[in-house]
Amino acid sequence: MSNYNYNYNIDAKKNMTYDAIVIGSGMSGSWAAKELCEAGLKTLVLERGRIVKHIEDYPDMQKESWDWELRGGVTPEERKKHYKAVRSNWLGEASKKFWANDEENPYTEIKPFMWLRAHQMGGRSQLWGKQTYRWSDLDFEANAKEGIGVDWPIRYKDIAPWYSHVEKYIGISGQALGLPQLPDSEFLPPMQLNCVEKDVKARIENAFPGRTMTIGRVAHLTQPHNGRGQCMSRNKCSMGCPYSAFFSANSVTLPAANYTGNLTIRPWSIAHSVIYDDKKGKATGVKIIDAESGEMMEYYAKIIFVNASTLSTTRILMNSTSDRFPNGLGNDSGELGHNLMDHTYRVGAMGVFEGHEDSYYKGRRPNGIYIPRYWNINEETKSDKFVRGFGYQGGAYRKGWGRGANVEGFGADFKDNLMKDPGPWEFFITGFAECLPYHENKVSLDKDSLDKWGQPTLAIDCEWKENELALNKQIQEDALEMLDKAGLKDIVGFDNKHEPGFGIHEMGTARMGHDPKTSVLNANNQVHGAPNVYVTDGACMTSNSCVNPSLTYMALSARAANHAISELNKQNL
Repeated sequence: MSNYNYNYNIDAKKNMTYDAIVIGSGMSGSWAAKELCEAGLKTLVLERGRIVKHIEDYPDMQKESWDWELRGGVTPEERKKHYKAVRSNWLGEASKKFWANDEENPYTEIKPFMWLRAHQMGGRSQLWGKQTYRWSDLDFEANAKEGIGVDWPIRYKDIAPWYSHVEKYIGISGQALGLPQLPDSEFLPPMQLNCVEKDVKARIENAFPGRTMTIGRVAHLTQPHNGRGQCMSRNKCSMGCPYSAFFSANSVTLPAANYTGNLTIRPWSIAHSVIYDDKKGKATGVKIIDAESGEMMEYYAKIIFVNASTLSTTRILMNSTSDRFPNGLGNDSGELGHNLMDHTYRVGAMGVFEGHEDSYYKGRRPNGIYIPRYWNINEETKSDKFVRGFGYQGGAYRKGWGRGANVEGFGADFKDNLMKDPGPWEFFITGFAECLPYHENKVSLDKDSLDKWGQPTLAIDCEWKENELALNKQIQEDALEMLDKAGLKDIVGFDNKHEPGFGIHEMGTARMGHDPKTSVLNANNQVHGAPNVYVTDGACMTSNSCVNPSLTYMALSARAANHAISELNKQNL
């Protein structure tokens, strides 16, 4: 049987009970499903959107921009359908099928907030940036040391083996650095810096001891791995990869779960709530709405993983009310919905690099450079302006013919001159800064605003505060200084002053913690008061570091799934 021929539950009444239910088939949900299925548990994955078969459902994977009427742009009708997502500039003709319809899935912005959702099998794992970094104890201990939020109930040693478990399976390329603030992964060979990036790296590291520049650590294969092909540097990832070269749920974890024969996927299933039995003191199943028929149905299991993506997970928990939990499942603390975080983004600098005009690069490497955090990592680097820190991503490239957009001229000679050479080298860096977990940054159910299926939508109330603005100011100052010391010319700083959500790293709203009075989940990602319900997507995060979070979601999911399997075998669930 092909790993892509799944069991689909489209006749629900014949089969309503499983060993485990996983809500959501994306980054974290697919990892939970893989672990549960490989342990022999009959597992139902509930997916809100459509089926996406790996490769078969990537009709645009070989197209170029000129194959579309609008060169990859979307029509006014499509912009209306995706009226939230178009603000991000990520929406295009090739990727629009992977983004949620904003008209059918509205939300209220009490303060401006970009919420990009992907409602299909695989979720946002089809669209993510593939940057993969481990957290360190600098991150897990920060809240406790600074008295901010609540303490993480785990430390790096608790998750390190699960980072390795995930990395060895999915394949992470990168360079080992031995930095305590950015632990090394189990690496495949790294992608290569281009000639300008090598020069800039040497100049920055020479001028700023303690700052390091490296190639990005990414979930792209640089050599064949576990039956998958290596990256061809096409940079067409958002169209779907025929080589399975980057990690997605569709190409890696769901096929592995399916291989066991224990996986069933039910598409078009909008999770309404988790069913909680007050007498048993645990959950018994999940109530769903069939997205096509509107019919309400119930499925039952001993173990339930809620992995619908941060804010959707929290909405499901808020909707899961009972006599025991009148304010939402696990919400004895009143913290459900609070402490929403994202990363600040799109602040940095760019400039022109003189030299290497006779050099170019091969392919369209889907990766760039990374400068790890260097502020507040010890006493010598402590800032009196802010807590926590930031890292930079960026890269060097030739400007190409597109530079003509900012140059006066017209006609055939003008175009010919633009095509004679690839233009000067440019180099840019943009920072990703940590956001603190503020109680007042929150989401709530808006019962006056309903979606297409008559369900309450979310109202989002979130903003950057003094610390994030101070970090952004430092990001730009440091970027300008580093590019100057690296010898770049015509340097320009930028700060796009975007609202939260643009980083697409929403975290928090159902945080882990030691105490049920101040948190929603325990150290094993179990809901306080409902131990057979686990949450392992971004909702569980107690703080958000400054690095991309997906690798941590995957490691937490694998760790929690194996805890659930162990507890089930002990008959504790």
